[in-house]
Amino acid sequence: MKHVLVVDNEPRMLDVLSTALRARDYAVSTAPNAGTALHLAARRPPDVVLLDLALPDLDGLDVIRSLRAWSSVPVIVVSGRTGIDDRIEALDAGADDYVTKPFAVDELAARLRAVLRRPHPLESPGPVALGPYAVDLAEHTVTRRHDAPPAPVTADRVHLTPTEWRVLRALLRAPGRLVTGQSLLIEVWGDAPRKNSHYLRVYMATLRRKLEADPAHPRHLITEPGLGYRFRR
Repeated sequence: MKHVLVVDNEPRMLDVLSTALRARDYAVSTAPNAGTALHLAARRPPDVVLLDLALPDLDGLDVIRSLRAWSSVPVIVVSGRTGIDDRIEALDAGADDYVTKPFAVDELAARLRAVLRRPHPLESPGPVALGPYAVDLAEHTVTRRHDAPPAPVTADRVHLTPTEWRVLRALLRAPGRLVTGQSLLIEVWGDAPRKNSHYLRVYMATLRRKLEADPAHPRHLITEPGLGYRFRR
């Protein structure tokens, strides 16, 4: 059963879409704002996202960009913005399709089937190399690589807390790309205040102590001052 994440700030629209999709044998999760949407997408990755652009906490375009930092999940915008510039901006941000309100449910269902038929790359193709470690996002394991050079101070297996996993996963899914601090806060803590950037500094410091050979001079978990963080292979 395919899983659809519906994101809209109107309770009635959430109810209408949830009812229509469940009647067509989809599993449905709903989110009334961007923070909840990104949190749910990280915790239980959907097969497709139906996204309104007019959200109370973050513009839908920023939600698309945040998702595209680590995910190839199909995104169909369902919006009251009808201008051609709005469509172009959403598609350029990474949306797969654009439906304007009001819409026919049967047409939306057809567009949903169409994007689900398209091939999409796997989100977790295999363990990711991070220094001497192999990080398996699917299995939630961090183990010493067999081909890593000898280092008696390096543990064979590293334990990460659930929050550390969420921070690391967001970075590893976007190798080489900047992940903004705001996106990380929303993805990891959901509706937590986005100004609490000290949360990220604490967890990044802990991850570096566990995974970097020289935490004071990290080679893989990089801070971009004033912007966010980046995973460098």
